[in-house]
Amino acid sequence: MKPPARITDVARLAAVSTATVDRVLNQRTGVRPITVQRVLKAAAELAYLPVDDLHKLKASKRLHVVFLLPVSNKFVRMLGDTVSYSKEHWAPFNVKCQVVWIESFNPEVLARSLLRYGKRADGIAFMALEHPAVREAVQLLADRCVATVTLVSDLSNSRRDAYVGLDNRAAGRTAAYLIGRFIGPKPAKVALIAGSRSYRAHGERESGFLHLIEEMFPAIEVVGLREGQDDIEKNYRQARALLKQHPELAGIYNIGGAHDGVARALKEAGRQHHVVYIGHGLSSDTRALLIDGSMDAVITQNPQAAIFSCVRIFTNLRDRRDVLSGVETPRSQVIFRENLP
Repeated sequence: MKPPARITDVARLAAVSTATVDRVLNQRTGVRPITVQRVLKAAAELAYLPVDDLHKLKASKRLHVVFLLPVSNKFVRMLGDTVSYSKEHWAPFNVKCQVVWIESFNPEVLARSLLRYGKRADGIAFMALEHPAVREAVQLLADRCVATVTLVSDLSNSRRDAYVGLDNRAAGRTAAYLIGRFIGPKPAKVALIAGSRSYRAHGERESGFLHLIEEMFPAIEVVGLREGQDDIEKNYRQARALLKQHPELAGIYNIGGAHDGVARALKEAGRQHHVVYIGHGLSSDTRALLIDGSMDAVITQNPQAAIFSCVRIFTNLRDRRDVLSGVETPRSQVIFRENLP
């Protein structure tokens, strides 16, 4: 039988002082979250305290959750606003939420931000970019017991704890079905505009779209995908170039955001009521475009439900419940002008 562990053993394994271990185990303030996690992990490994006592220490602490969101389209801005406006809703869960805006489509910035805010946060929700640097950052956070949840766009082959968002392949198939039904059985050309294939969500939407077009609407030709980085001016130029190259273009599927740019190109060409235009994310811009007829349909999800699901997942992890306990599967909604909420 090994002799029982002492506080000095916990301090040595956690690479902190015995005073720090004492502060953590007696729930006193002044210790960074990452250090708290390290001490609790060491105490668990050494069986310094009974499992139930360690669980109580973890469950009773207040969670600091950071939402890392890209400065991107208006729907993402709505997600951030939801976090800021819903502080009173997190109080019963003993959670403090913070929004941090970062540069879009830059995996190095995202990876650095994950590691930076992971030093003082218990959990981070973020829109993932498919990149080795991002995957490695998530791996390091997992090693430090910092939970991560991917939001809207997932990260493959990673140690993230959960994903909150739509089945993006199904969303792309839905867009293809809508465009195909709007156009009908006649031969036609349609085009796709994405924010970036660096988002797994955008790649999955593209894949789902192409597969359903091939399955159900063989007379429709997809004339390529262009990336607009969710930038209004870039999307405007991309849409204008597509309309010039294909004057008979019958449909556009905007996989990402910045819908105003595509709509402006359609209006300038006098094609806004002739080209079927499908996009994502119900917000102030897409709402206005649905009303004036520039867009035909918007595939969306509830931003409040998405943020609440993230918070629920972090508290489940803290309280040692099943990670998806009480978390509803996100449902996509198709919004037309006539059923605007």
